[in-house]
Amino acid sequence: MTFDLQLCSLVFFLFVTVSALGLEDLLSCESKSPAASGYQCDRNVQPLQCGTFAILRTNSFYSSLFNLSSYLGINRYVLGEANGFSSDTEFLTIDQPLLIPLDCKCVGGFFEAELTKTTIKGESFNSIAQSLEGLTTCKAIKEKNPNISPFGLSEKLLLSIPLRCACLSPEEISPKTKLLVSYPVKQGDTIAALAIGFNTTAERIIATNQRLEGGSFRPESLSPASTLLIPLGGKPRLSSFTNSQQPDLGYPAASVASTKKHKRKSKMRMIGVYIAVAVVAFMSMVAFAAVFLFIQHKRKRDADLCKEADLELQKLSLSVRTTSEKKVSFEGSQNELDSQIIDATPHKLLVETYTIEEIKKATEDFDSSNLIEDSVFHGRISGKDLAIKKMETCNISKIDFGLFNDAIHHHPNIIRHLGTCLSESPDSFLVFEYAVNGSLKDWLHGGRAMKNRFIASCYCFLTWNQRLRICLDVATALQFMHHIMDPAYVHRNIKSRNIFLDEDFKAKVGNFGMARCVEDDIAKGYLAPEYLERGNLTPSIDIFAFGVILLEVLSGQTPISSGNGKGEDETRLSDKIKVILESDNADELREWIDSALGENYSFDAAVTLANLARACVEDEPSLRPNAGEIVEKLSRLVEELLEGEEQLITSERSCKPLFKAATTSTM
Repeated sequence: MTFDLQLCSLVFFLFVTVSALGLEDLLSCESKSPAASGYQCDRNVQPLQCGTFAILRTNSFYSSLFNLSSYLGINRYVLGEANGFSSDTEFLTIDQPLLIPLDCKCVGGFFEAELTKTTIKGESFNSIAQSLEGLTTCKAIKEKNPNISPFGLSEKLLLSIPLRCACLSPEEISPKTKLLVSYPVKQGDTIAALAIGFNTTAERIIATNQRLEGGSFRPESLSPASTLLIPLGGKPRLSSFTNSQQPDLGYPAASVASTKKHKRKSKMRMIGVYIAVAVVAFMSMVAFAAVFLFIQHKRKRDADLCKEADLELQKLSLSVRTTSEKKVSFEGSQNELDSQIIDATPHKLLVETYTIEEIKKATEDFDSSNLIEDSVFHGRISGKDLAIKKMETCNISKIDFGLFNDAIHHHPNIIRHLGTCLSESPDSFLVFEYAVNGSLKDWLHGGRAMKNRFIASCYCFLTWNQRLRICLDVATALQFMHHIMDPAYVHRNIKSRNIFLDEDFKAKVGNFGMARCVEDDIAKGYLAPEYLERGNLTPSIDIFAFGVILLEVLSGQTPISSGNGKGEDETRLSDKIKVILESDNADELREWIDSALGENYSFDAAVTLANLARACVEDEPSLRPNAGEIVEKLSRLVEELLEGEEQLITSERSCKPLFKAATTSTM
């Protein structure tokens, strides 16, 4: 069989499959499906509004009560009450179903429950719809926000997000059906299994969705990222839903036993379903054979390319994407990076690979004017500002490339690794996301980036509001590493120099994935006692280092203060705060707080932050709070701050950069 025939078979397979299933991407902004705008309503028949629920599974975008509150405008206390959380709950496990209370209304001919979303820079309407897993669509968001471009959203925009919901008419309400719960369908869901999980019947689910969606609802083939309405007699119990098992009902799994009245009609429908399934199965078998031959052909072509590839790259065993968008897989070596090959499947994010010529051009041949600090240069490629870090080629194998998947790369508080330049020379280069406003260290203690890029007479400092928000951003990143990643990831090099600030002073943690590369770069003042004495590597050492950062933010001092040259020993901030708090002298604490703040801060909040920092730097690791607990405490401080401020935290600046694209470090 020729390659052209294989390709034609593949195309035919896709056509037959999509045609047979009748699937349409409801999340698309250009969707033609009327269901993309929501469930239709008639104000003369249905009530104007009703109280109900939606189910949202936690994901990397919404993994804590703070995220849900800050970015979706959902009251954390209402959410906690609906789900039975304790007052101390903050961290949520991934894929945990949550009950979201909704106020569903009939607006403009469609039911909707409106949320106010605070955007993250770079988001799009489509990515927001995907993060909400089908509870809304790009088209619906576009219709609610007609004057906003659906792509490349700026930060801190307030969007109206219409969640899909529906209300029952008075005639439809019964003891067993009092509300309709919006459920986002996931892969593998069947109506029979959902009926058991929600303690309802498949007939009720089918009848409800056929009534509201009409002919577009197909119970035998539920589409992921679509919404299903579950009729219930009261508030759903997620415990039974979560633990429900897929019943063994034969094929097809979504079929439902009919009543005697409709038995004949149901039997004819099932015959039609069996025929359709048989046709699709046969065509799938033919097409899978074509796909197998296509893959074999592609592997042979890639193998030929590998023979011509650079020997050094072959040893690294990395799957990368070249700047010409041509994908090449380098395989064959058996070194320690074999287990770190970056898979080119859809859930992985391929990094760019650059030539040394491109790196030289980007940095103007490593001109000193582009040197940020140490071995990090500012560069521009394709009009985009980047941070380019030089490191020894032999250390490349120490980088955990396997960590760079989609969720991590899109986490708002972690600096993104964008590309690599591998060289036969002793030095290679890593390319990172660029942070316009430099490092936290620059702003607290001054640094080369600050001295070079700001007018010397400009007295620049971070406000109290900015400092609190930066602390929360860093804690959120640690929460992601310690609690959401599996297994937990220990950064090992948390320090103010590795905390970077974007144009809106949002904090991002750098050097992620490089824990094994920094043995000689760990700053002494951030090291936990158990690491110094026994070399223990647990998340608790990151908490200790974070506590030191809190102390830097509070005092404006460096982690270790040198003696005065008259025999005085060095003083650690982690020791100093213990002495101050034990003295119980408020004036001593006030004197210790960064004088740059003047009186423009809340002393009560400063005391809370000082006590939190003190807990983080406890000598005994078991006495330190975990990242989730830290996020909870800082979230409350920030919420109290927001209640008393009319402006957004990140818009408040005591000194704005005098340049559009400052050369500042991200490593």
